[in-house]
Amino acid sequence: MPKGNRNGNRKRRSESGKRKLRLGYYYIVSDTKETEKNYFEGLRDSIPQELRGHIKIEVKDGVNTKDLLQVCLDESSVIPQYAELWIVLDRDEVPRFDDLVSEAKRRGVNVAWSNPCFEIWMDAYFESMRNFSNAAACTRAFGATYKKATGREYNKNDKDIYKQLTKHGKEEMALSRATKKLVEHKRNCKNTPSEMCPGTTVHELVGEIKSKVNSNKAEGE
Repeated sequence: MPKGNRNGNRKRRSESGKRKLRLGYYYIVSDTKETEKNYFEGLRDSIPQELRGHIKIEVKDGVNTKDLLQVCLDESSVIPQYAELWIVLDRDEVPRFDDLVSEAKRRGVNVAWSNPCFEIWMDAYFESMRNFSNAAACTRAFGATYKKATGREYNKNDKDIYKQLTKHGKEEMALSRATKKLVEHKRNCKNTPSEMCPGTTVHELVGEIKSKVNSNKAEGE
């Protein structure tokens, strides 16, 4: 995935003497302390042991939504130049949501957004992406689907959420469903994140990481 121009950011720490990670460095900033953090840390922990020295996934959680972009940019001064910067946020009731997404992209920061909430992405592991009027309705519906599929109650602080999704759901289908839904929205002239409900770009981040891991795993077999 192409990275944007980060001109105007503070100068980063020197890269001299540092070895670039073969599979990359992903710095992810989220405005929650639960679901998203647990999901991405679960993704990180699922990487085969022999590849963990070649990829780094770092999650900074609990940042105020309005400060996501600035915190991410500030941290860019102390992490490797080649790192990919991501912010993760939900549409929910965030004011100026589209402006925040646009500004992040302009500043060279990738955005994994979900409309109406992160649960729409996780729901895609089990179902075709369904239309919900708000985040609460989406979370309730996902909770019911999750319990039926896994036999477990859905809890936002469940550290095994990624493991459960991949064990009982289908990640490749989730990636495909999210991609097709964005294409459908654009075909219907819906071009802003707030219009694209249900919709998400979390699959872009997950898909990139999984593609790198799987291709390198295949090379080692």
